[in-house]
Parts: sequence; C-alpha cells; structure tokens
Amino acid sequence: MLKTRIITALILAPLAIGGIFFLPPLGFAVFTGAIITIGAWEWANMAGIVGQGGRILYAVATALILFGLLNIPAVIVLWLALVWWFVCFLLVRNYPSGSLRWGNLPFRALMGLFVLVPAWVGLNHLRTGGFQFGTVENNLWGILYVFCVVWVADIGAYFAGRAFGKKKLAPRVSPGKSWAGVWGGLLAVGVFAVIVSYLASASGQEMGLLVLASLVTGLVSVLGDLLESMLKRFRGIKDSSQLLPGHGGIMDRIDSLTAAIPVFALIITQLGWLTTGHW
Repeated sequence: MLKTRIITALILAPLAIGGIFFLPPLGFAVFTGAIITIGAWEWANMAGIVGQGGRILYAVATALILFGLLNIPAVIVLWLALVWWFVCFLLVRNYPSGSLRWGNLPFRALMGLFVLVPAWVGLNHLRTGGFQFGTVENNLWGILYVFCVVWVADIGAYFAGRAFGKKKLAPRVSPGKSWAGVWGGLLAVGVFAVIVSYLASASGQEMGLLVLASLVTGLVSVLGDLLESMLKRFRGIKDSSQLLPGHGGIMDRIDSLTAAIPVFALIITQLGWLTTGHW
C-alpha cells in the first residue's frame, strides 16, 4: 500500500504543480475545472447516485455551471460560500440526528455544488488577482499560501493528535480527529503565518491580520474534512472513489481545500490584498 501511494504521488505531483503554477489563467481555469468535474463525479456517489450515467450527468452539469459563472463577480459566490460553511458547521454538529433534513438524494447532490463550485471560483479569483502583502506581489503567491496553510494544519493536527488526542472532536463523524489535533494544527498555522510575514517584510498590522486570516482558514479547512467524512459515513463508503491508487479519490485529497480556498480568497479580498483580476 505504501509503495502504491508513493508511486501515485510521484506521478500526480508534477501534473498538479505544472497545472496550477505554470498555466496561463484560461488554461488554469480549464485544468482546475477538470479537477472539480472529477470531484463532482465522486460527489454524485456520496450523494447516492450509484449509476455511472447519473454520475456523469451530475459531473457534466457541474462543469456547465462553472462555465456559466465565468462572468459572475467572484465575491458574490465567495460570500455565499461563507454562509454555506456556517450551515455545514450546524450539519456536522447535529449529526446524525440532523441527517433527516439533508439525507435525501437531491439535497446531498445540491450540497456538492455548494462545496465544489465556490472552491473553483475562489481558486481562479486568487489566480487572476494580484496578491499584495508586505513586499510580495504575485498572483500565484496566494494560491501557494492557502495550500500551505491546509498542509501545515494537517501536519500540526497529526502530531498533536497523536501526542495529546484524548478528547475527540466529532466522534460520530470522524472518530480519529481530536480537539488536541485542532489546536495543534492552528498553532502550527499561526507560527507559519508569522514566519511568512517576517520573510515578506510585513508590518505589524499586516502580520496580525495574516495570522487571523490564516487561523480562520485553517479552522474552516477542518470543517471541509468533517463534511466529507459525514457524507461518506452516511453513505456507508470509505473513500470517495478508487481513482487514485493508495489515496482514494480526488475528493479525499481536496476536501479541506474546498472549504479553505473560498474563505481565504474572500478574507484577503476584503482586506484589500487581492486586486480584481480578469480572465
């Protein structure tokens, strides 16, 4: 299993890095749209659509929605995403009793759109905007930063959870997660934000705001993971798919990012650190 995971990672890493950091904006939109479309195909299964025809139709419909949003102001979608993730917090907190409200197939299918579409919009908003922080100005810097926040949060949560994880975070949703893991992940994110601020020669105010934005983003990323875990547990499946040998599916790899990206994009836009981009 470990060998399979390593081989898959070695194949996918160059493709992901090339597609995200070296494509022009339109190529980036198509590349990320393809990833989101595959994620939609997997979400259809989590929603309860078991037939391949239905899953493909759901994925195609998602792709068409992405195309239809090309000329819609991104900030509108990002604000709606913020509201959606607050709703998700309530859904996860009330599981399993609350599943009577959202457990039907149409609602779970709609949930996938609320998760996937804003993630794509936020990612492309970061790509086409100019990120200005401290002495750094680069439209790819924001994408790299939000990815690192999620990765750092995961690493911090892993080690803190293993060392101190006695009190479970949401045992009915994801038994492996603990409150110690959450605090450890946020501590790691806070330290990371301070280091980045120092390297970017940011002012004290900018540093404080980046730390706050990063902590909120890291916290929301946990919710993205929990939401997918809740859907899979309700559906009775372990992975979103077997598309990535040794890793499960696309959604198993991007669940935290789907929550973190739109929230981070909204925050830095409101702070004035992201100039309006164009396709």
